[in-house]
Order: sequence, then C-alpha cells, then structure tokens
Amino acid sequence: MRKLTSKEEEVMKILWKLKKAFVKDIQAEYPDPKPHYNTVSSLVRILQDKRIVGFTQYGNTYEYYPLLTKKEYRNVYMKEIISDYFDNSFPKAIASFVEDENLSPEEIEEIIKLIKSK
Repeated sequence: MRKLTSKEEEVMKILWKLKKAFVKDIQAEYPDPKPHYNTVSSLVRILQDKRIVGFTQYGNTYEYYPLLTKKEYRNVYMKEIISDYFDNSFPKAIASFVEDENLSPEEIEEIIKLIKSK
C-alpha cells in the first residue's frame, strides 16, 4: 500500500474518528470552508476503489467505514518515512526525534522503557 494523498488522509482521519458515516457526516466534520459534497463523495469512492473504505448500502444511500485501521496506516507510513529519510534505520529516526524535539529527560526515559520492554 502506498501513502494516501493529503485529501484522502483527511477523509480517513474523519472516518477513523466517526467509525462509520454517510458522506454528509464526513463533510460536516471538515472545518469551514467545507469542501463540496461531491468532492467528499469522490474522495470516498477513490478510497473505496483502493479497498481502504467499505460500505453498507441502505437503498440509494451508502454508509462508509474504514477497512484500514489507523494503526495499520501509521505503520506503513512510518516505515516509508524511515526508509526514505533515515536510511532504513530506526535508531537514526529515534535519534532525530530526540535531538529535534527537545524531549525532556522524563520523555527520554519513557522511550527507553518502551524499547526495553520490547
């Protein structure tokens, strides 16, 4: 699976939050100015074609739900970033976060505990 476009990600973030929704519900979650109904509908259909979103049909109406979990997508996305920007090195990625984010000693200790627990 490839990374989603930013517009597709917006729809997925809403669907992950709502769990299931009609296009009008997805559109309602956008901040103003909201995209046109047809724009949201097109994005949902693209995600459906990619088998990332499923649906339940009620007559002429469709209720959509994510087939891809947020965790599954995050794992794919993070692996791609680590591969593309950190020479496929998890230690380099973690070191970059530690250096760039000005983590507190407590946050660093938490990361060390997580690593040791695995």
